[in-house]
Amino acid sequence: MPVAIITGASKGLGRALAEALAERGWDLVLDARTADALQEAAAALGKHGTRVEALPGDVTDPAHRAGLAAAAQRLGGIDLLVNNASALGAEPLVRLEHLALDGLRQALEVNVVAAVGLVQEALPMLRESAAGTVIDISSDAAAEAYETWGGYGASKAALDHVSAVLAEEEPGLRVWAVDPGDMGTDLYAAAVPDDDDPRPAPASVVPAFLRLLDERPASGRYAAPALLELTR
Repeated sequence: MPVAIITGASKGLGRALAEALAERGWDLVLDARTADALQEAAAALGKHGTRVEALPGDVTDPAHRAGLAAAAQRLGGIDLLVNNASALGAEPLVRLEHLALDGLRQALEVNVVAAVGLVQEALPMLRESAAGTVIDISSDAAAEAYETWGGYGASKAALDHVSAVLAEEEPGLRVWAVDPGDMGTDLYAAAVPDDDDPRPAPASVVPAFLRLLDERPASGRYAAPALLELTR
């Protein structure tokens, strides 16, 4: 069975994607900071008959990243790495003039540095896979200038560039930076707590990710809403 590592997998997009892959027979290595929520997610996913390794921890911790790679190796290797764990840098979001530099450092550490570190751990096994793939979860804030989204957007723009460079350096892999579009997640609620407009459920964009995995287009940056339009 193929094996995926998904960070930030206890809820939101990470859990929705894990659910879809479990239904397809994938074995999973899941990460999240909250142990109880992660164990609950793992128990639910295990009902599909998939093997699940759930490792609570912080992706900024090198030992934790090494543990995720080791867990995948025990399952047979790594076919897919999803860098989904994210930090805003400020909750709620603030203008750049008020953005604490420690918050900016946290966003860069979680969204970029940890993602690169996990890629480094996973690369030997990804290269051995017949379909080695990295999906880096991006944001429209990486490409568009939105007031108060400067720190988070900058970190996601950096992740986009890391994805593009990795694709050049590893032509045997597929490397996709994917903007999932608007979603009703805890991250968004923390970013803009006063926004009462309903947002789509994370599960609604999962078909876009499955399409990428099925069709395996060239490495690059993709927007889930555009992929969903093409499937209708």
